[in-house]
Amino acid sequence: MITCKSDKELNYMRDAGKIVAQAHKEVENAVEPGVTTKELDRIAEDFIVKKGARPAFKGLYGFPATICASINEEVVHGIPSLRKLENGDIISIDLGAEINGYYGDAARTLPVGSVTAEAEELMRATEQALYVGIDQAVEGNRLSDISHAIQSYVESHGFSVVRDFVGHGIGSRLHEDPQVPNFGRPGRGPRLRQGMTLAIEPMVNVGTYEVLTLPNNWTVVTRDKKLSAHFEHTIAITDDVPEILTRL
Repeated sequence: MITCKSDKELNYMRDAGKIVAQAHKEVENAVEPGVTTKELDRIAEDFIVKKGARPAFKGLYGFPATICASINEEVVHGIPSLRKLENGDIISIDLGAEINGYYGDAARTLPVGSVTAEAEELMRATEQALYVGIDQAVEGNRLSDISHAIQSYVESHGFSVVRDFVGHGIGSRLHEDPQVPNFGRPGRGPRLRQGMTLAIEPMVNVGTYEVLTLPNNWTVVTRDKKLSAHFEHTIAITDDVPEILTRL
């Protein structure tokens, strides 16, 4: 069931979204060659807890960390470890926070030092695809209008969108109805209404859209081992333009 949030609920989600955005900034400031993903995880967790919130991912379905840290061909759900970032890597950081019973969720892909032109273009196209999708999140549109806009933009730039993992509704639970695919035909699915809150998150690959899960049962990688990028915002549908809840 898709829920529309009250003004009070949206205010709680704004609080959660602000903490998520600030935590991302703390992590971004620490990303450099030589830092471990475990250290990035500690930075995020310490910040979220300091703000009086709770890391949304830690313990969820058994996930062991505060952030998902996915490097290069890793698409999503990378587990923080003692692995050190290297110059030329790209790293996708996905994190969430809960406060007062409501959630925020966002992801972004960052360069580590100097990266290739291909990596730069992948990150730029993925981030722009997110905003192209958000532009379609207006009252009266259909859910798949978001999906179609993302897919069309990504494929027009020669990349592919992951099919096996999608965005989602969000609110008093991290994952709520509806699912928000990053592909599909327009004009389908539920009509968007004021008060709906969605986590829109294109996951974009340089090569094939096919992915597989590593033996740790968490980390998802591209099947062809080519680069992947991930951007996400939590948004609210209003009577005007969408409100991005996880942006500083």
